[in-house]
Amino acid sequence: MPVELGELPQVDAIAISHDHYDHLDLATVRSLTRTQKAPFLVPLGIGAHLERWGVPAYRIIELDWDEEAQVGGLRFVATAARHFSGRSLTRNDTLWGSWVVAGRSRRVFYAGDSGYFEGYRGIGSAHGPFDLTLMPIGAYSPAWPDIHMNPEEAVNAHLDLGGKLLLPVHWATFTLALHPWAEPVERLWREAKARDVKIAVPRPGEAVDASAAPAVEGWWEMLH
Repeated sequence: MPVELGELPQVDAIAISHDHYDHLDLATVRSLTRTQKAPFLVPLGIGAHLERWGVPAYRIIELDWDEEAQVGGLRFVATAARHFSGRSLTRNDTLWGSWVVAGRSRRVFYAGDSGYFEGYRGIGSAHGPFDLTLMPIGAYSPAWPDIHMNPEEAVNAHLDLGGKLLLPVHWATFTLALHPWAEPVERLWREAKARDVKIAVPRPGEAVDASAAPAVEGWWEMLH
């Protein structure tokens, strides 16, 4: 991980997109409950997981799509995604989603896990434009187009949302598909150049200033 849990500063909010194991980890939640004071913002149904794991009810903010909450001076809006949920043998008994995080002058969109769908245009119209979008670009396959989008679809979604800077996520961490390790970011870089879309690809742990993002360097090319 870019930073160990114990090295985190005090955070204002912990936003969860859905309950799959790579996005909602029991040990991480318990550590954040013990070491942080911030509330957990979660889609409908995930609060029950957190309560079972010892998160106090007053630290759980559970929202349906298009509901919102004010936390740390920011407005969090739960928005739609095309995905699914489930842990162990259960399926789709909790909601999944994306997040709009809006301040006084800046807006950020986090897509969570999602296939490409027409809903991005509506989210962009209702809540955009966005200074920064965090878009998943990896773990895609023609066999599951409704679950994870590919890099070109991530660019489409970013433009639908009215995004200014795209920061790719959901690549290079877990091996969930058959494509090569660096293929997602290489395809994204190519598509971004072709469509004049600004992207930031930070090294793990590197901070990004959305108003002054550095030029992309192919640092990953040295790692595979």
